[in-house]
Amino acid sequence: MDACIAHRFIAEGAQVVITDVLVDAGHTTAAELRCAFIQQDVVNEARWTEVIAEVEKRFGALHILVNNAGILGPMDAITPENTPLEAWKRVFAVNVDAVFLGCRAAIPAMRRAGSGVIINMSSVAGLLATPYATAYGASKATVRQLTKSVAQYCAQEKLKIRCNSLHPGIVRTPLWETHVEEEARQRGVSVAACIAEAAAGIPLGDFTLAEDVAAAAAYLASNDARHVTGAKLVVDGGVVGCDTFASYLKSTQPNAWGSP
Repeated sequence: MDACIAHRFIAEGAQVVITDVLVDAGHTTAAELRCAFIQQDVVNEARWTEVIAEVEKRFGALHILVNNAGILGPMDAITPENTPLEAWKRVFAVNVDAVFLGCRAAIPAMRRAGSGVIINMSSVAGLLATPYATAYGASKATVRQLTKSVAQYCAQEKLKIRCNSLHPGIVRTPLWETHVEEEARQRGVSVAACIAEAAAGIPLGDFTLAEDVAAAAAYLASNDARHVTGAKLVVDGGVVGCDTFASYLKSTQPNAWGSP
């Protein structure tokens, strides 16, 4: 999904820098997209300062930040009963600490630029109960609250910096496909059956595409959203809006959640 968002921003005329802890994969993706790549571990506090400084050096200013790093956590230890504290802390480090560090590093840079937009990737899991994805859901809910606080702070400081959260539904990323395979194995059913059950829980009848999320991100970053801040934009085929996912969870082993 990262590459899809970057591709859409490039198509809109943006100069894009992607970052990743995986250097080879990052360089490959950047070459395919014809954009810049900087190596980064998003949980490394000092590295955020270095990356922002490098962006300003290369391009003059930072105008948009998309905080999109995220992990689901272990699939075999995800309930309130059996989630290890170490796993909980790791999920929060990537899904929450990194978003905070990104916002904290971006605000001064956008202050220097005169304006800016921060988009924090949350999930429908941050808006609904997640008994079988406890740490993940809690982390994504935290991202939502953090987003509102950042938006309010920037507005009160008159910084012309908008901050919104984006909440995808189930996107068939490689991570989600791996999850479905594990769920099918645990339940003793086919992968196709798990996929069909997940699709049946979406009112519009099909999965969210990475392109759908990229389009939403492009809107939030654009001048069309100039008066939108502190908002949550849900892109999930009606799951949250139609209040249907809870019934879906009751009918399956509820381990599947949207892409991080």
